[in-house]
Amino acid sequence: MAVKSAVINVMDGAARKAARRLVRDFGEVEQLQVSRKGPADFVSHADLRAEKVLRAELTRARPDYGLLMEESGAKPGRDGRHRWIVDPLDGTTNFLHGIPHFAISIALEHEGEIVAGVVYDPVREELFWGEKGGGAYLNDRRLRVSARRNLNEAVVATGMPFKGRGDHSAYLATLAAAMAQVAGIRRFGSAALDLAYVAAGRYDGYWEMDLKAWDIAAGILLVCEAGGYISEVGGGHNMLESGSVLAANDHLHLPIGKLLREALAGGATRDAI
Repeated sequence: MAVKSAVINVMDGAARKAARRLVRDFGEVEQLQVSRKGPADFVSHADLRAEKVLRAELTRARPDYGLLMEESGAKPGRDGRHRWIVDPLDGTTNFLHGIPHFAISIALEHEGEIVAGVVYDPVREELFWGEKGGGAYLNDRRLRVSARRNLNEAVVATGMPFKGRGDHSAYLATLAAAMAQVAGIRRFGSAALDLAYVAAGRYDGYWEMDLKAWDIAAGILLVCEAGGYISEVGGGHNMLESGSVLAANDHLHLPIGKLLREALAGGATRDAI
């Protein structure tokens, strides 16, 4: 059985406590009050309640750590070296439409490097977790990325820009290029779970642009600890700042990256990567 460290236990406990209310809210999704945060982007009371629980639990366990949270932003900590990066509800649009595919994502950053991560799917009761150098796990099972070598056998996930967000023409160029080469493309609406699924070998690869640090921080750690490769679509390694992510196994990372970069060079601005 996999043995969780103290810090993973803190993250696990916080995620499960916040998830209990999320699941209750999901059961009453039609009654939730929802306010607009931007074009086609919503924030629900469920988001805010979950974030409040997560902030309280993480702060209680590690009072000196900083925080970066989707709804309330950044709060420096006295520690100065550690920071929690938290998305209380990744897949808000799914949640608000009654689609049971969303997650809580918590990462721990130490001096600019992600050292631990948890992605919890409360509907399926799946806890994806890992620590730097310690591997990645789904509940008690060790995770490894897939072993597929050929694009024509690969199922790849992505995230599509919506109204008011992202460069639609650049994304469509990458989508067209990938569609012509891979066995299938999936768009499920939760970046945190997309990355966790790459780590679990459910997807052979995943790419997306215009993300936020809280969407991907925990997932980046999971992919790396499951033996995968992760970078920006353009090939760099500043994913938390750029919001650009390409994750895959060691056989497919380079060919998928080449495919996407050639598509972007053919029809989009360099800013898109």
